[in-house]
Amino acid sequence: MDETSHRARIDQLVEPGERVLAHALAEVGGGLTPPPPPDDVAPDAPGRRTVASVLLNLLVPLATWHGGDRLVDLIGWGTAGRGAPGSAASRLHRALNPARPDGKVRHTLLAVTDRRLLVCVTGAVKVLSNREDDERALAETRVAWSAPRAEVASARVGWHRLNPKRLRIDFTDGSWLAFTVPIAESGRPLRAVAAALSA
Repeated sequence: MDETSHRARIDQLVEPGERVLAHALAEVGGGLTPPPPPDDVAPDAPGRRTVASVLLNLLVPLATWHGGDRLVDLIGWGTAGRGAPGSAASRLHRALNPARPDGKVRHTLLAVTDRRLLVCVTGAVKVLSNREDDERALAETRVAWSAPRAEVASARVGWHRLNPKRLRIDFTDGSWLAFTVPIAESGRPLRAVAAALSA
């Protein structure tokens, strides 16, 4: 899918009179992210169970436990977001990573308009896709989360470990979430999103 196709679909998703300033295809950065909103939190027993889950996660990577996953993310990738349960970053992350995923891969599309920040999700994508598959995924793109521009405190693109193209979006409630693109892709769209949000 090319940039023109993304822009055309975003133009269909915005409200009448709303002007798109920038957009970028990106994914939530790897690492520790904000906890889910309070209504999505599953009870987690602290103590020895968490230590055991961390050890099992390291010994058996295909087996996953919440506590072990979070520690491995922190060590391997660092922090990709912070915020209290129910904060803007927490709600955004949950919108992109639902509690009961269907196992299908979707891309995330950020868009900044003169009124709000839109975070869109494409339809399911295939690893070896053809033009029809790409068009179908694009046609199924929907707005997963949005926030008024007033809720965004700042946005900037900078280095994080070995990736020079990490977009950090800070919200007025003190939470933040990071987005990245693969190393081989241009960081120009992310910088355009950051500039549009900071203007």
